[in-house]
Amino acid sequence: MPKALPVIDMSAPVCCAPVAAAPVDENTALEVALRLKAIADPARIRLMSLLLTSPLGEQNSRDLATVVGLSESTVSHHLAQLRTAGLVESERRGMNTFHRVRRDALSALCVVLDPNCCT
Repeated sequence: MPKALPVIDMSAPVCCAPVAAAPVDENTALEVALRLKAIADPARIRLMSLLLTSPLGEQNSRDLATVVGLSESTVSHHLAQLRTAGLVESERRGMNTFHRVRRDALSALCVVLDPNCCT
């Protein structure tokens, strides 16, 4: 049976020294790993790409499901994983839920992995 990872609050962007600065402690490694694990799925990469390239900066679940060729419930599951990792935020408007990438969280993750990536 696989070992369950502990639950940590990932609603805020990851905030720690870059992994290249010094060896990271166990808690920092876990924070970074859980966020990377949330992204490490082809469907989630596609969803992130669609959200990042959306002219409006957001899309609703139904439109995302149509584009990626998955059911709305499957897309909602993937978005929930990204939301739990703090990488996506969602807003309910009437019968629709609109999703957008938290660019601050994505940028923070990039900087933690490589402080020179965004310069």
